[in-house]
Amino acid sequence: MSNVGCRVFLKVNRPSKELVEGFKGLPVANIADEMNRFYCVDARIKPYNDKPLLGTAFTVKVRVADNLFLHKALELAQPGDVLIVDAQGDVANAITGEIMMTQAAVNGLAGVVIDGAIRDAEAMKDLDMSIYAAGVQPKGPYKDGPGEINVPVCCGGVVVNPGDIVVGDKDGIVIINPKDAPIVLEKAKVKLATETKALEVIRSGEKREKPWLEKGLKAVNCEIIDGFYNE
Repeated sequence: MSNVGCRVFLKVNRPSKELVEGFKGLPVANIADEMNRFYCVDARIKPYNDKPLLGTAFTVKVRVADNLFLHKALELAQPGDVLIVDAQGDVANAITGEIMMTQAAVNGLAGVVIDGAIRDAEAMKDLDMSIYAAGVQPKGPYKDGPGEINVPVCCGGVVVNPGDIVVGDKDGIVIINPKDAPIVLEKAKVKLATETKALEVIRSGEKREKPWLEKGLKAVNCEIIDGFYNE
């Protein structure tokens, strides 16, 4: 393992399918709230179709404008994996396009997240697989390497390890350490139930109680003035 920066690790310590599937249908916002608003991928990485994202991280680190190791990752990743591609946020060259992403979908991957650019954006809408990227660029990549597979990577400002749980929707993407996942899952379910109840109250026309509101205003010594600003 001496060739740092040009190596492939074949094994991934994946969490159980049952644990991953437990997050199905949970809003990313609810999960993020129960992780103290951390571990959310930067908003510049956006979805390019309507497919929800849920799976296990299979990480790839590529050189700027190069996709040699992404091609190798496509051969190694398993159904249900999410390719997390650290392309260093560079959007001068697309790292992938319709052909590679069609292959990924046919292989049963749950999705691809690229901190870099894609091309053939229109074709991504019809893929039976979720895809996120930092941008779109018609210029293609090179295939020279180096790169790494299944090492910790940085994607949208978040460190992602092989085997992490990846959840995405229209709001964005959250990364969950499998060791934290059981408690995060239960708390996120409670959060969703609480918010669902709040929406029911609002839609019924009832007043929604906010016991924290006045307490928060008092804590910052907010002055309430019964008058006009320019009097």
